[in-house]
Amino acid sequence: MTPDSLFEKISRTTDETEFYTPMPAGYRKGRTRYVVVCGTVISGLGKGIFSSSLAKLLKDKGLKVAPIKMEGYLNIDSGTLNPYRHGEVFVLDDGMETDMDLGTYERMLDQDVGAANFTTNGQILSSVLKKEREGGYLGRDVQVIPHVVGEVKLKLRELAVKSEADVVFIEIGGTVGDYENMFYLEACRQLAFEEGENSVCFVALTYVVEPQILGEQKSKAAQLGIKRLMEVGIQPHIIACRAGHPVNDKVRQKIAMYTNVPMKRVLSMHDLDSIYLVPDALRDAGIDREVLTVLDLHDRVDQPNEDREREKWRGFVGRIGKCNKDVTIAVTGKYTSLRDAYASIIKACEHAGVLMGVNVNLRWLDTPNVDANNVAQRLRDVHGVIVPGGFGVRGTEGKIDCIRHCRTQGVPFLGICLGFQMAVIEFARNVVGLKQANSTEFDPKCVEPVIDILPEQKMIEGLGGNMRLGGKDVEIRPGTLAAKLFGEATLTRLRFRHRYEVDPKYVSRLEEHGLIFSGKHPTQPIMQVLELDTGTHPFFVGTQAHPEMTSRPLKGQPFFLGLVKAAVDYAAKRLPTTSSSGSASVRPNATAR
Repeated sequence: MTPDSLFEKISRTTDETEFYTPMPAGYRKGRTRYVVVCGTVISGLGKGIFSSSLAKLLKDKGLKVAPIKMEGYLNIDSGTLNPYRHGEVFVLDDGMETDMDLGTYERMLDQDVGAANFTTNGQILSSVLKKEREGGYLGRDVQVIPHVVGEVKLKLRELAVKSEADVVFIEIGGTVGDYENMFYLEACRQLAFEEGENSVCFVALTYVVEPQILGEQKSKAAQLGIKRLMEVGIQPHIIACRAGHPVNDKVRQKIAMYTNVPMKRVLSMHDLDSIYLVPDALRDAGIDREVLTVLDLHDRVDQPNEDREREKWRGFVGRIGKCNKDVTIAVTGKYTSLRDAYASIIKACEHAGVLMGVNVNLRWLDTPNVDANNVAQRLRDVHGVIVPGGFGVRGTEGKIDCIRHCRTQGVPFLGICLGFQMAVIEFARNVVGLKQANSTEFDPKCVEPVIDILPEQKMIEGLGGNMRLGGKDVEIRPGTLAAKLFGEATLTRLRFRHRYEVDPKYVSRLEEHGLIFSGKHPTQPIMQVLELDTGTHPFFVGTQAHPEMTSRPLKGQPFFLGLVKAAVDYAAKRLPTTSSSGSASVRPNATAR
C-alpha cells in the first residue's frame, strides 16, 4: 500500500479498517510540516523558549508558523491554577486562559495566538466523550488508541488548516517519562508515520548535569532520557542540551553516538544573559538550516526578509545590558517569592527599559508585610511602583498603603487589574472621604462598595460566566495622559481577566474629587483606565486590563513605556542611589520557563 493510499484509507472511519484518523475539512497532506519539541530528564528547562526561538527563525525566513502547547493535566484550561504551582495564567485575545509559555510565543513571534494554539488532556478527553455520547464512533468501543490519539492528531491538523501555516510547532509539556504525555507522544509518532518522510522534525530538549563535586559535565541522565523517547518509537532529529555552561564536544559526542543523531544536530543550549539571545545562538549553530533540511523546506525561504528581520532583532538585543542609566521599580504583590507569577510584567519592564535606554531593576515587595507604618521605608529608594493583579483579600491593605504613598509623594505608579481597583478604593477612602470604601470581593457586606460585580454580571453568576476575559476595545478620552501614551488614539485594545468593576454609581463622585477615568468600555459604564492630572502627579495610572500581556520586544507597551520614562525623570530629581538587596536587574536568564 502506497503512503498516499494509506492516507486516504485512514481518513475514513469505516468497519473495513482499524485505522482511525479523522481529517478536518480542507486539510492537504504535505502542505504543513511539523516540529515536535519534547523534554527529557526534568521539566522547566525552557522548551517554550527553544521552540519559540526556533519558530521565530523560520518566520524570519518568510515561512508562516503556528505554535501549539499541549499540557498533560486534566484541567480544561489554566484559569484555576495557583501561580505558585504553575506560574502566571496568560490570557489570549480570544479569552482562553493558558500556560505562561503562550506568552513567550506571542512575544518571540510578535503575533497573537488563540484557543487553537493550546490544549490539555482535559480538552481532548472532553471532546472524545462528547463525540461518544453523540454516537460519533459508529458503535465502536472507545479507546485511547485509536480514538484519543486520533483526537490529538485532529487538533494538530485543525490548527494547520486554520492557520495555513508552513510549520506547526508542537510543544509537549513536562517530560517524556510523564504518563499523562503518552497520548501526545503516540499521536506525534503516528502523525509522522501518516504524513510521510520530511513531514515531522522531532527535537529532544535534554539536560546535561554539572555536579559541583565532580567539576565536569555528565551526559548519562541525558542519554537515558532520550532513550525513553526512542522506546516509544520516536527517533529525534535534533538534540538541544541545556546546561549552565557551554556543553563540551566530548559530551556532545557521547550523546550523538548513543542517540544516532549527527554531531552537527546536537547543540549546546547553555545559559545566556537574556532569553532574547537564544534565536541568534540557534542561528549561529545552524539549527534553523538543519530543520529546513529535515522538513525539505529550503525552497520556501525568503532570504531578503530574513536579513531585514535579523537586523531589527539584533538592534534590540544589542542594547540589552548596555544602558548607562538605572531605575528601580517596586512590584508590590503577594506571589513575589515566585517570579514566574509575574513573568509578563518582568518582560514588559525589560522591553520598556531596553527601548527607553535604561536598566530596569525590580524590587519585589511582599504586601502582606507592608502597612502604613513601614511603607515609606519600604519604598524609600524606588523610582516607580507597580501594583499588579491578583485574587483574594490577602495583601490588599498593604497594596492600598503603597498606592497612598505613591499618590501623596509623587512616586510614579502603575496599577494593574487589582491594582487599579485598589487605587479606586484608596482614592475613595482618603480623598473622597468614603472611609468604609471597599470591594465586595473582600467584604460582601461592605457599606461603600466602590468595587462590585455589575448588575448584568450578577445575573449570570450562577452560570460561571461572570469573568471578563480576553481582548476588549477601550475608548480613550482625548486630552488625557492615556491618550498621549497611545499616540492620541481614541480607541485601543487591551486584555482583561477580572470579575469586579468600579460601581457606576460612584464614578461621578470620584471624578468630582479629581480622579480621571480616561479609558472606558465604548458602550457600557465600565471604567477601564484611571489617572490623576499630570499637573498634580507626574505619573499615576491604573488599568483594569493586563497590559503586560501585549508587550513585545520591539513594541513596548505604552503604560510600561510611560512608567519607565516617569521613573527616569523621578530618579533624575533625586540623589543617585545604589541598588539595595532585593533588587534584580530585568535581564532574565534563559533558564526561565
